[in-house]
Amino acid sequence: MRRAVAEAAAQQARVRQAQREAQARAQAERAVFASAVGPVQALRSGHGRVHHAPAQPAPLPVQRALDEQAVLRESLSDEFDVTTLLDVDDAMSFRRPGVGTDVTRKLRAGHWSIQAQLDLHGLRRDEARETLANFIREAHRQGIRCLRVVHGKGLGSPGKTPVLKAKVQGWLIQKNEVLAFVQAKASEGGAGALVVLLQPSANRQTGRTTG
Repeated sequence: MRRAVAEAAAQQARVRQAQREAQARAQAERAVFASAVGPVQALRSGHGRVHHAPAQPAPLPVQRALDEQAVLRESLSDEFDVTTLLDVDDAMSFRRPGVGTDVTRKLRAGHWSIQAQLDLHGLRRDEARETLANFIREAHRQGIRCLRVVHGKGLGSPGKTPVLKAKVQGWLIQKNEVLAFVQAKASEGGAGALVVLLQPSANRQTGRTTG
């Protein structure tokens, strides 16, 4: 019992000694800091303060966002089903809703002269899709109304199946600039080409024949 009491007393003495040593260290540190800094004077309210303007938010990448939106608008699906949108009479044709049959009839008859041509022969599918999208966009920007797109008859494809032909039709239908298109006349490429009529633009060129 006496031993336990003695150990408890010794423990308390060690704790008090540790506290005194900690206080002494703190006082010594404060003295060292005061000696290094020297005399100080409290600032009067509002005197000598530097007001920093709030940090400006990072600029929004507006142009990049617009470019990305443009890319999305230009994205053409390879899975687009064109079969229900094509007119098949004596030859295949397409016209947007609200466009009369007289437009495709005039287009097939050469009412609009062909002002530009794109030949997709030899291009892979992805290359052809991008090239066609750029071609249509640039032609419309220039005010061109009528153009020809040569996709080939697929005679060199495996099984002689015109894969690119169906893709081109689907891509054209997805382009808002395209008003209508018809299969080209035999002298202009026949089943291997399309004659395309674009929507009028600000830089309008009628492209009508004068003969």
